[in-house]
Amino acid sequence: MRSRFDGYVPPPEPPLQPGGRAAAVLLPVFEEEGEARIVLTRRPETMPSHRGEIAFPGGKVEPTVDHDARDAALREAHEEIGLRPELVDVIAALPTLGTVVGQFNITPFVGVTDGRPIVTADSREVDRVFDVTLTELLADDVYHEERWSWGFDGAERAMQFYELADETIWGATARILTGFLARIVDVEVTGDWGDWTRA
Repeated sequence: MRSRFDGYVPPPEPPLQPGGRAAAVLLPVFEEEGEARIVLTRRPETMPSHRGEIAFPGGKVEPTVDHDARDAALREAHEEIGLRPELVDVIAALPTLGTVVGQFNITPFVGVTDGRPIVTADSREVDRVFDVTLTELLADDVYHEERWSWGFDGAERAMQFYELADETIWGATARILTGFLARIVDVEVTGDWGDWTRA
């Protein structure tokens, strides 16, 4: 996993959300029985927004608390799933992406742990913590893309979906996951985060 990001420089950022709040998420990755796995969460139905959606641990960058977006990603992961920052080796930052609906500019960070991390969900922010192999995410029948007209301008945009056995990943989380997986399998994402092409 670490070798896939040696010397990695994020490609030019997709359009950010003007005036959007800075946010950060952590993509916790670990190896078990020869398989790379990634940790995800499901938001409670009681949340004010994005109820029941699959997400990476993360949240807003708090300037009074966080030195930078990386610190915010680690802090939020600790708060939401109990993942201790000192056990995470942050190996890369992925391109910051803007969200139209939530008005955020989100910077994702890839963090590797030695073996399966011990996690405990904070029930106020997380309904479920689970992990999935990268092999499953890359399976032919898991990923699909749709074209939706949404946002303030009503423009048609690509929407990525990962259909797991018991969960559906979509929205900003799917966009981040697509960029991450593209790096793993040596492809680049073009356009509006659809259309994978060989690097």
